[in-house]
Amino acid sequence: MMIVIENDWLMVDIARNGAEVRKVKHKKNGLDYMWTGDSAYWGRVSPVLFPIVGRLKEDHYYLKGQTYKMSQHGFLRDVEFNVETQTTTTVSFVFESAGRFIDIYPYEFKAIIRYMLKEDSLLVQWEVVNENQEEMFFSIGAHPAFRVPLVENEAIEDYSLHFTPAANKNVMEYELKNSLLHEKGTANDISSMQLKASLFAHDALVYSNINHITLISNKSSHGVEVVFEDFPFVGIWSKYNDTDGKMAPFVCIEPWYGIADPYHSTRNLKEKFGINKLQAGETFKAEYKMKFT
Repeated sequence: MMIVIENDWLMVDIARNGAEVRKVKHKKNGLDYMWTGDSAYWGRVSPVLFPIVGRLKEDHYYLKGQTYKMSQHGFLRDVEFNVETQTTTTVSFVFESAGRFIDIYPYEFKAIIRYMLKEDSLLVQWEVVNENQEEMFFSIGAHPAFRVPLVENEAIEDYSLHFTPAANKNVMEYELKNSLLHEKGTANDISSMQLKASLFAHDALVYSNINHITLISNKSSHGVEVVFEDFPFVGIWSKYNDTDGKMAPFVCIEPWYGIADPYHSTRNLKEKFGINKLQAGETFKAEYKMKFT
């Protein structure tokens, strides 16, 4: 079942499964901005990643003397959310764990995902409530996929990515090898790059200390700005085909509070690089914005 919110600029379709944005239609320019979810390339559109981001080393972790298995990006993207509140331009989804995942994630939690339209922008808010009597460890991330090219008679290479780093912080660059994280060091020149398939030949581009990324056509000036101030990490990814050296017709810009395991991970969840800690009864909050032009 799709939930629809809209204003004078945008119409947004959101699935209750995963509280996932499936379509963003711009009423003024007629463009569809989100990837179609064609499983020939990648069957998702904008999943929410929880309680891990990326892959665990050997797909398992240790906690409180137990071993738990969990697949890449966790399980929240596949659960059915309830609609908590809805207006014409806003909707809030809620999911409560209620013991359903205790065999792979030994915590009880409530997740709230809110979407709000303001002119040509979609604001996304997350809340994670720790419903345990102890500290809870988790990651959460976004994975929206944007169609490229957006306009007929344009090519992927007509698009570029523009970066706004966080003030007074070094941008760190990482790479993924066999889905595990390796630090490359400080990214000295991170202002912009042309979009091309070879960027993704070795998996995602991963950075820390970036505040916004804009995907823009150099011909039509249409694109998407993703604003995610204070998020510790961001990934940029497209599906790459080793056979023909081409990328899929989308690019993901993924703000993360969490990251894949480093290759030297101990697999102890409490020691995991980028993990978030939430005290008993407390609520974690974060938000990011997508502006469609």
